[in-house]
Amino acid sequence: MIRRSASVLAVGVFALALTACASLMGNKLDKDANELKTALAGEPVEVTRQDGSIVITSSADYLYPSGGWQLRPGAPLLSKMVPTLSQLQHTKIVVAGYTDNTPVGPQLKSMGITNNTDLSYKRATTAAAYLQSQGVNPNLLSAQGFGDANPVASNDTPEGRAKNRRVEITLTGDGT
Repeated sequence: MIRRSASVLAVGVFALALTACASLMGNKLDKDANELKTALAGEPVEVTRQDGSIVITSSADYLYPSGGWQLRPGAPLLSKMVPTLSQLQHTKIVVAGYTDNTPVGPQLKSMGITNNTDLSYKRATTAAAYLQSQGVNPNLLSAQGFGDANPVASNDTPEGRAKNRRVEITLTGDGT
């Protein structure tokens, strides 16, 4: 009887430790989300918590000139994220670019950007490179371009197309 009680106690202690660990991870991600919300207050950006992740969504029009992939001077929006992102050592940072469904024009094509997927990837890699240059751990950073896939609004209106031109930065991990 004593042996069985000891193993039940050990299982209970282990379960409690796992719960505490999960709670600490959630609390750290919550803290990171709150830091980012504070740093980005007043900016045209959305910071949301989703199933063990933080998603930061910004209009691409705010980060890049129309039809381009070069960041605006000083990259003000990304600069405000750097103090939080540069502290991370175990949390993956994925920069994902999206466009509307308007085909790329001849000027972009002459620069080697043949379609919206190329443009969205170029935008995402430029943002990731900037974050790295500001001290964010390069081993945590990755970039993806989705072009006009996964629209969040109709491409039938200028407002809808503007919403679809976006960059999403997703933080996944324990928040450290």
